[in-house]
This record gives sequence, C-alpha cells and structure tokens, in this order.
Amino acid sequence: MKRLIRLRVNGEPVETAVPPNRTLLEMLRDDLGLTGAKEGCGEGDCGACTVLLDGLPVSSCLVLALQAEGREVVTVEGLAREGQLDPLQQAFVEEGGVQCGFCTPGMLLAATSLLAANPDPSEQEIREAIAGNLCRCTGYQKIVESIRRAARRGP
Repeated sequence: MKRLIRLRVNGEPVETAVPPNRTLLEMLRDDLGLTGAKEGCGEGDCGACTVLLDGLPVSSCLVLALQAEGREVVTVEGLAREGQLDPLQQAFVEEGGVQCGFCTPGMLLAATSLLAANPDPSEQEIREAIAGNLCRCTGYQKIVESIRRAARRGP
C-alpha cells in the first residue's frame, strides 16, 4: 500500500505516494524524473547516488523514500540557478574534474556539503569528504583541484 509523503526537493514542495520499500533514489529518478543521481552499486559503496538530505550527503539507494518525509532533499539538478552553473559545477568544468560524468553528481553534492561546513578545506579534508565516491576516470586529482578552485572563489 502506498503512503503519501511531503518533502522539499531542490527547494520545491513535493507530494508523492510511494510504496514502503521504495528507495529515495527510485523516487527521485522514477517518480520525479530527477536522473542526476545514478545507481552504481545499490549498496552504498560507490557514491553515484549521493544526494543531500537536510544538507548532509547520503547514499539515496540506502534511504527509504518514507524517511525523507518532511525533509529537504537536494540533487545535482538543484545546484544550478536560473540557467547558471553553481560555482562548484563551473570549477569542475574549468579544472577538468568531469570526465565520463557518472560520479560527478555525487562528487558535487559531497563537495557542496563540505564547502557549506568548511569554506576553506585543506586537500586532506577534501579527500576525506569525497572518500565515499568512487571515480574510475580521473584519479581524483582534478576533482580535488576543482573543489579547491571553488573554495577559493567562495559562495
């Protein structure tokens, strides 16, 4: 039996009915059409499905949609404003932090959470913040440089 839930997604109020076993990832992708978060492993190990739940990065493949009741969810689609890339997204473009793009949404959201809490992180703090996100293309250095660039620019 489906249950009606209310939450905010990317700043907008959302009301949707979900079965009790539907994951947040499935709800975002299948019910709301927000396909930025990807299912990589389905076990919370790869970070491809990372979204922000009340400002903190979570693996949306491990969170039930019902757990998001009354909460704020931010997906990669919520970073850009009025057709303009978020400064972090722009830094990823400029520094070459994007290659195949599969890990990019999760990396961006993990970094968004980090920069909100610590606007001038060290390289070690950046690496720790993105440690739950696997990338098979860049070797991480370009991603770290992208986050540092965004930190230097500020919000």
